[in-house]
Amino acid sequence: MDYREVLDIATTIVLQLKGHTLDILTVRKPRNLQEAIDLSKVVSKLSPIVGNTIENAITEYLNSKKVWPEGCVWIRQDPDFPDALLSGMPRPQPGLEVKALFPLSTEITARFRDSQTLLQEYNTKVVVVCWLPEFVIAGQPKIIDVFVCDAIDFAKARDTHYHHPPEYIVMEPEDTSLRTRNLQQKNCNGFGFQGSTEHLREAKALLPSLEEFKQRALNTVYIDRKIQNWINVIRISDTSGLTKLVDPTSPPPLH
Repeated sequence: MDYREVLDIATTIVLQLKGHTLDILTVRKPRNLQEAIDLSKVVSKLSPIVGNTIENAITEYLNSKKVWPEGCVWIRQDPDFPDALLSGMPRPQPGLEVKALFPLSTEITARFRDSQTLLQEYNTKVVVVCWLPEFVIAGQPKIIDVFVCDAIDFAKARDTHYHHPPEYIVMEPEDTSLRTRNLQQKNCNGFGFQGSTEHLREAKALLPSLEEFKQRALNTVYIDRKIQNWINVIRISDTSGLTKLVDPTSPPPLH
């Protein structure tokens, strides 16, 4: 089994995580409407915790599948790139870079800043995991959908889309291999041209397939309405919409 076969199998496995609930924390159901409105504005702050947990969960889930070459095991790398790596394989070792998305936030696109120079061997996949609490703003984190693509293609699309000198340029990191590990640079940086008042074109999805994933996630029916509808409800603090989440006399949300 070479690294390409490993990545194909790993892709199939992580896509199966759709619909899984993560038993890591539980947000208590709001006691009243105002508490629900307040919670809807801050629940996104759980993203760093959930994101790190998803990285661990994916690593454990991959290791639970006994399909890898003998002596090989998936390890989580923190803070190294990529997040999950199949240790024991000869170079180039296959890996997964995991990005967690919380669709109730203002932006759904993943923040992927890794340099193309790290990805030339096509040995890394980007895994984008969309999640929400079980009951929109309360309950345990639940995986809504999963998107996987080659990291190099993702990076190329990102740079092609955003690199428009002189208005905006994407800079590859300098050679910092002689620095200590914590000071080495691996991320690209973007710089906007400050001397012009001309509006820069709005950012679009880095990949057409990622845009399709975004729309699929937003159109997913969650409890009794599409996620996009929940976003609209929360954005305008529509009391009739949030009441179903906090009214103890209302029927429990569907799983």
